[in-house]
This record gives sequence, structure tokens and C-alpha cells, in this order.
Amino acid sequence: MIKDYSKNYNELTKLMGEMGTKIPETMRAFNALHKASTDVGALPTKFKELIAVGIAITVRCDGCIAFHVKHALDSGASSEEIMETIGVAVMMGGGPAVVYGCEAMEALKQFAVLES
Repeated sequence: MIKDYSKNYNELTKLMGEMGTKIPETMRAFNALHKASTDVGALPTKFKELIAVGIAITVRCDGCIAFHVKHALDSGASSEEIMETIGVAVMMGGGPAVVYGCEAMEALKQFAVLES
């Protein structure tokens, strides 16, 4: 069950770049949506990435967990904030969210080690 989240993140980034060469308008629009959605506004980027972590857990998306845990850390979220976000996702998503919450916790451990 243990996955290499850094490898997953890097491989998905590469594949998304490749997809951008095949469907450039779609990927430009998606990237613009991501930027607009996570830029600082009434909420700081870190909060928006924490929300994305919670959603990634409840929709059971491994790649989304890798991306948004990393981006949450990059945006200044602490390990404690990410763990509390996992807790909220578990409350909202029940048993399946516990499993994917464990995945997010493992991603956090892996990315936090890389950041050290």
C-alpha cells in the first residue's frame, strides 16, 4: 500500500506536460483554473491547498493527494495543519476517507523528509 509520492508527483507532472502538447488549450485552461483558484484572495493559498487535500482524500484520488499535500507544504502549511485537515476529511468521508487519510499522512511523511 505504501506508494512513492515524490515519484508519483514527478511522473504526473511529466505526463501533464506531455498532455499539454497533445491538448494544449485544455491544459492551458486547466492550469489557469488552478492558478486562479489557489492564488491569494480572501483565503491564503495555504488554506486553499488544505481544502484541496481534504477533497482529494474524500474523492479518493492518489495523484491529487500527492499534488496537494506537496503544494500545501510548499504554501507554508505545517504537518499539524495537514493532519487536522485529514481529520476533517475523515469526518466528512467516513471509512474510505480513513484509508485515503492514511495515504495522505504517508505522503506528508515522505514530502516532509524531502523538505528537511
